[in-house]
Amino acid sequence: MTSSSSVIHHPACVLVTGGAGFIGSNFLLRMVRRYPNVQFVNLDKLTYAGNLMNLTAIEDAHNYQFVQGDVADAALVQELFATRGFTTVVHFAAESHVDRSILAPLAFVQTNTMGTVTLLEAARHAWADRDDDPARYRFFHVSTDEVFGSLGDDGFFSEETAYDPRSPYSASKAASDHFVRAYAHTYGLPVSISNCSNNYGPYQFPEKLIPLVIMNALHERPVPIYGKGDNIRDWLHVHDHCDAIDVILRRGTPGETYLVGGNNERSNLDLVTMLLDQVDEVLGRPAGTSQQLITFVKDRPGHDFRYAIDATHLRDALGWQPQYSPEDGLRATVNWYLDNQPWLDAVNDASYRAYYEQQYAAR
Repeated sequence: MTSSSSVIHHPACVLVTGGAGFIGSNFLLRMVRRYPNVQFVNLDKLTYAGNLMNLTAIEDAHNYQFVQGDVADAALVQELFATRGFTTVVHFAAESHVDRSILAPLAFVQTNTMGTVTLLEAARHAWADRDDDPARYRFFHVSTDEVFGSLGDDGFFSEETAYDPRSPYSASKAASDHFVRAYAHTYGLPVSISNCSNNYGPYQFPEKLIPLVIMNALHERPVPIYGKGDNIRDWLHVHDHCDAIDVILRRGTPGETYLVGGNNERSNLDLVTMLLDQVDEVLGRPAGTSQQLITFVKDRPGHDFRYAIDATHLRDALGWQPQYSPEDGLRATVNWYLDNQPWLDAVNDASYRAYYEQQYAAR
């Protein structure tokens, strides 16, 4: 990997899709303030998981603007490219919850696959002069380790791992990854792809495991765990992930894929137990109180056993490594949610409660 300035990308105007969601909002909160001379446009449909409350700290920033819209709306996307002069796309927008993909797979195809192709088409036409300066433009596609399927007790995913998606969610993301690579090979579009492990941290919608556990423990509600809780995930703090994206976007080799992991493998049961003990400690409850809320529920269809990331390529090529230790990252996350109970109450609306009851009320 050369460090020549000729391959370093310097964003001027960045389209961030899904910037009101969990990872997208954390990315914007960090980058809008980190790069005051770069313009950021946030395109978000504001579905159930998108929340402008996440972005109040930057809503009046001179280099930030929000546009409500769908990434699969070709007319809107083309208009934005024509009028804003984007040099850079960071594509987060996605339906991402596996359970929801099992219930409504077509919504995942529409957003995750068709939405990605819509953006690629707009970038391809808007960046017609890209051959004049290979470093001028960049299309960054944020993907997931779930496209690789499931691991056994041993081994790690790497950039050479074959795709083997097991859910409608991971299949839709795998399809979008393939389209990004196809546009690079067919049209010469300068792309980067990252596949990350499970993220955690501030502003995550409480259908995902960590905020769900914290919220339910706070309100002394049952904490559901699929099967026996022995499924294993690698957990990556969202701030570490955002910093990895920043490094890859600017200094990564166009056309390459980078895997981003947190070096934090835990079984779901071990993770939940740790979180519940931390909640008890912060709230001054007797040790072990919240563990009594654990409720084992029927496993979901096709539940992958283990994900684990080998991020050696990213570390060796670009010098990135996670800054949060597993213990510090999880404790900071528990403290953030308990300190931001109004945010939790605001996102815990009627639609989420209905979904929660549908999934977990019958035991």
